[in-house]
Amino acid sequence: MKKISNKMAALIVAATVGATSLPFAAMNVQANDANPLAAAAVNPAIGQDIKAAIDELIRLGVVDGYEDQSIRENNPITRAELAKMIALTFGLNGKAGSSVALSDVDPNAWYSPYAAEIVGLGIMQADNGRFAPQATVTDEELVQFVAKALKRDVNSVIHWLKDYYSAGQNASRGEAAYLLQTAHKAIPSDNAKITSVKSLNAITLIVTFDAPLTSANELFDKAKADFSFSEGLTLTNMPRLKTGSTATYIVPTSVQKAGTAYSLTYKGERAAAFEGDGTKLDMTQASQVTDDTFELESLKTAGVVDYGYIISAYSAGRGANAFVTDDNNGADGSTYQVISSMQARQVTITPEGGQPIVAKYVPFTQSTDGKQEPKFRLPEGQTLTPGVAYTVTSDWADIANPTFTARSFAPLQLAGAEAVNETSINVALAKDPGDELFSGRSVELTGPNGDKLIATYKYSSRKGAAGVFDIQQNGKLTPGATYAVTPVGAWATATAITMSVK
Repeated sequence: MKKISNKMAALIVAATVGATSLPFAAMNVQANDANPLAAAAVNPAIGQDIKAAIDELIRLGVVDGYEDQSIRENNPITRAELAKMIALTFGLNGKAGSSVALSDVDPNAWYSPYAAEIVGLGIMQADNGRFAPQATVTDEELVQFVAKALKRDVNSVIHWLKDYYSAGQNASRGEAAYLLQTAHKAIPSDNAKITSVKSLNAITLIVTFDAPLTSANELFDKAKADFSFSEGLTLTNMPRLKTGSTATYIVPTSVQKAGTAYSLTYKGERAAAFEGDGTKLDMTQASQVTDDTFELESLKTAGVVDYGYIISAYSAGRGANAFVTDDNNGADGSTYQVISSMQARQVTITPEGGQPIVAKYVPFTQSTDGKQEPKFRLPEGQTLTPGVAYTVTSDWADIANPTFTARSFAPLQLAGAEAVNETSINVALAKDPGDELFSGRSVELTGPNGDKLIATYKYSSRKGAAGVFDIQQNGKLTPGATYAVTPVGAWATATAITMSVK
């Protein structure tokens, strides 16, 4: 017997289940040597999932049958059919704002308003005004269209379709129904309620809602007001939706006490109780990176993953490093410790024979350039003394190799600067540092009349050796002026760097 794809096996089962339990006519498939697909051993639950999805979309008024009252779930779906299903699933009627003229769509056709709406919203395209309503849709296109309609990352949508997804093959009506029914459950709600809370480690909770939060409810200031914990526990950054989930979030907290009973109130309503988990994160080693900054390394190969690689918001920007974990934070046979946001984290660094120093996390440095290396900086004006051994300790991390001997670091060298607009400049180094060493740094701009402006690095803006610095306190560059650019502090050196503004 020939090996078949999951997609084909799933569709065979869908047809078989449909023939006995769906109120629609379904394809009859017989097993024989000429048709090995029908004899394949496949999971009947897949067919039941398609049936359940179709039934739910019928209930929601998203799909109906053909003239013969069948759904024809194994037929390739057309662009016209999909446009209607997407518009109705996500309630997009009237959302485009302006009408779109489609040269190959009859204004009286049943699909005309849906096609115009979906094209107007940028979900589907109409090259040169041609929509091609009867053209089929590939799995890749189906995923892209649903991701755009839901405003969700593509990796999540592919994950929802994983039992059917086959690159380059046409999507069926049953597949589309299955995916849209899942995506419908992932529509954000302002009234989302917590269904479960689990402590994952000393600084991380896994919180599941009955629907995803709206973008407004995810914002840190709003979330901090909405999430209220007992026993002095606090939210330390915004909740982040896990890639591949419908409504499960990674929620960072202040350090929990092992065994302590906590309660969580959400938007003024008692939501859940949970027990604190004192498990510390496994970090590999502490290493110096500048004269006032050091980092803590963690390794995916050692079973530790930064949340940036498994959350929906960052999925597109992490490329091949992004992946999906299951409900137990497992993937590809491994179970991972999850490092949640480092915002507001701190560690203690103690020089041999000296007094402990509190070092604070440098924002947006915990996973950059494919590395999991959050950085921590000494208080302003303090530096590490070359030749002295320092040991790093933490109440949220176990560090396998916590001690390093400080050495002298040459400052970075500024090579040039240019204006991006009236409130931002691009600052270039003499060479690519290969890491986020700009973070938390500033430069001073001195104008021809002696007036000074301060520009501070815009987090995560670095590309190679250059990064964007935003002018602070509502300052603006003066057109036609030439500015001298110098670093604030000893983090970098500059020799006669000037910048002319057009």
